[in-house]
Amino acid sequence: MLVANRRSTQTRGAMNGIEIISQRYGKRRVRVLRVVRGADSTHTVHEVEVAALLDGDFSGAYLSGDNGQVVPTDTIKNTIQVLAQKHLGAEIEEFALTLSDHFLSRYTQVSRVYVEISSRPWTRYTRADGTPHPHVFLGGAKPTPFSCVEMTRTGVQVVSGVRDLLILKSTASAFKGYPKCEYTTLPETDDRILSTQVEGSWTFLGRDVNFAKANAAIVSAMLETFAETFSPSVQNTLYLMAGAALQAAPEVTDIYLALPNKHYLSVDFTPFSQENHKEIFLPTDEPHGQIEARVSRSAPKRE
Repeated sequence: MLVANRRSTQTRGAMNGIEIISQRYGKRRVRVLRVVRGADSTHTVHEVEVAALLDGDFSGAYLSGDNGQVVPTDTIKNTIQVLAQKHLGAEIEEFALTLSDHFLSRYTQVSRVYVEISSRPWTRYTRADGTPHPHVFLGGAKPTPFSCVEMTRTGVQVVSGVRDLLILKSTASAFKGYPKCEYTTLPETDDRILSTQVEGSWTFLGRDVNFAKANAAIVSAMLETFAETFSPSVQNTLYLMAGAALQAAPEVTDIYLALPNKHYLSVDFTPFSQENHKEIFLPTDEPHGQIEARVSRSAPKRE
């Protein structure tokens, strides 16, 4: 069985008594997301992180600086992204085999390939009425509820919230009409992936509250708004989610939301004479957009 630290054939160096006893190189942390668009407008998403390392006849690069046999690691990254367009699916093992076959068949100097793929699970969001949503997904890790209580002898404040609520919609999001200057490179778009890892907290009016019921109603209202409302910006989506939460829980006075914009960038396939029909995206965590706001009920107008 092949394992990660298997030794390659010994390669003697140019210096007496110095030899390379193992080597491999390649690309790690190649992230890619594929959106599979069904005929009925239902999307499926597959997101992975790939490491692909090559072993073989690369002694010249180490011993004399001869790169004639070295496949650039950028080429390895591009290969992973391009092959993902047709071959990345639910079985990551099949994609790993496809990549291994490709590198061994394309490059005669390669004698061994090591491919490791980890998958980020996305679960299809179920609407409040029980029907599955065609293009909205929840991250695999469960969100973390939390609560903070501050009490004195004369009063108490209860704040509850949630962290790490990872959500994604593969369409129904846009961003355009913004100011541009000589440093602006971001193209306008009327159809993009929107993904965020929600952090939210809300303040209760008092302690005589069914906290579990209110918290569930708030999270449900925010998810339903994210899923069913077109997003012209993360800012607008935040405001609508917060407003829905306040309407769902009259026991709450205000809500704070932080929505980091987890960018998914369309990969340019033109250098490979192929088209990327909004199928293959590069997931990026850093840097990310950070949108935060606190929203409260409007004070009643005085007569």
